[in-house]
Order: sequence, then structure tokens, then C-alpha cells
Amino acid sequence: MPPKILLADDHSMIRKGIKILCEHNLGYKGVEEVTNCNELMRSLARTKFTHLILDINLSDGNSLEILPNIRNLYPELKIIILSMQPAEIYTRAMRRLGISQYIAKSAPEEETILLLRQFLNGDHSARRKKDAGLANPFDGFTTRELQVLHYLLKGMGSVAIGKALNIKWNTVSTMKKSIYSKTNTENILQLKELASLFGVN
Repeated sequence: MPPKILLADDHSMIRKGIKILCEHNLGYKGVEEVTNCNELMRSLARTKFTHLILDINLSDGNSLEILPNIRNLYPELKIIILSMQPAEIYTRAMRRLGISQYIAKSAPEEETILLLRQFLNGDHSARRKKDAGLANPFDGFTTRELQVLHYLLKGMGSVAIGKALNIKWNTVSTMKKSIYSKTNTENILQLKELASLFGVN
């Protein structure tokens, strides 16, 4: 029986690209699409899907917040995560959520096709070997970096963080650069996504 695929992503170009790869390159027709968490839950309740291709950041919220509920309601549903982050950064975090496969949105087309084929065919062996031994990128943070990170995730700027911690704003700016470097992130959206995956706040 062919897989029944649901694609959840709020970017139309990403949905179009993934759908083309599934339907034309891999031959899996009838991929259904949703753009937000509410649509996702309604679609899962209405149709028995076998596979879910899930973006972390949807238009009405972070899908990680509803993932435990999805796991509880649909334990047989196979899930692969889409992310802006390189896959190597958050392997262990995904495993804690019961996810064994993921696709970085920056991955080359050939790699994306390979990962989708493995996901839809049930072959996880290649990814498991690659994932062995990867660490939490926040483990090496200093106490001060964790403090700055906490306020960054709240949406505060360098000046406000400096006042809250009683340090100079340019010191905060230096620590922000260190935080982005250590986590291999480029902006606050990527940093928030990564922090959510590892339960850091």
C-alpha cells in the first residue's frame, strides 16, 4: 500500500519543491498540504496519514509544542522534520521527541531526495550511523552566555540585556556573536528553533 503523505510547511516554495520531489522524482502521488498547526491537527483527525513531513515553524506557532500530542494520538505515524538548521546540530534533541529523520532546508536536492526515499521506504540505517555521538551545542556555554541567551530568547536587544545583567551593551554584543558561532546559527529565529529542540529557555 503506497504511503499517505501530509506536508506541513508555511512557505509555499518549500511545499512546492518537496511535493515535486515526492510526486515526480519518487513517484508518490497525492501529497496533501497544510500551513499551520490548526490545519495540521484537523487533517490528521480527518485522514489516516502514514507519513508526515513537518516544518518546525508553522504560520501559527511552533510545531514542536504539539508534537507530543501528535505522537500520543497517532503513534504509528512516521514523521520527518524540516528545518533551517543543519541536521548535525540537533540529532539528540530530535530523538528525545521520537524523531529519527530530518531534512535541512539548505540540503542539496540529491540529499533531500535520498532522505525522502529513506523516510518513505522505512530505511533509517544511513542516518543513524551518521548521527552517532553528536552533542548538545549549548553544553559548552558559560554561565554568562546562558544568561544572555535567556534574554535573547525573550526578544530583548543588547542594550536591554546589558541593563538587566548590569554589563555593557558591547559586551552583550560580543557574547551574542559567540552564541551564534557556538550554535552555528545566523539569526534569532534559527537560535529560537534550536533552543526549542534542546529544551533551552
